[in-house]
Amino acid sequence: MLGHGAAALSQGDTPLLELPGWLPMTVLGAGLVVGTVQATVAATRAQRAATDPDDVLSGKLLGAAWVTAFAALFLTITGLTNSLDSPDLQSMLWPTGSGLIVGLLYIAEGAQRRNLLHYSLGTWLALTSTAALLLGTPGLYWVLTIAGGGAYALATILERRRLTTR
Repeated sequence: MLGHGAAALSQGDTPLLELPGWLPMTVLGAGLVVGTVQATVAATRAQRAATDPDDVLSGKLLGAAWVTAFAALFLTITGLTNSLDSPDLQSMLWPTGSGLIVGLLYIAEGAQRRNLLHYSLGTWLALTSTAALLLGTPGLYWVLTIAGGGAYALATILERRRLTTR
């Protein structure tokens, strides 16, 4: 919400807020670091708790899929922007492409773990992130902030409720 929100507020022909160009991406990057650390800690705990060798292998394969997916996204975006000679596309493709990748991986994880909340969040993120491309900037940042950030906030509440009623 914060990184994409800062970009939404500060970009476009008539920005609502004057921010240095580096600030929204710095805020987004800091949030990604925190989220990655938390996700890694949670995945490590889940792997330690797993006793079935198939569950352990599935967890490792899903973890590796994140690296593969983002490497493929890097190659796709770099190739497209270079071949079209349009480096400005990166500011649109990275946030929306990342939402697509994260959404698809959440769908796979939700299906593998039979977690409907994870699956639904992934579906929402994949669809809203890619639909945001239709709006250009700063519209796509508003979609990612409100639809994406709002979905994460709602999923956080629902996940806590799910875990406490277990």
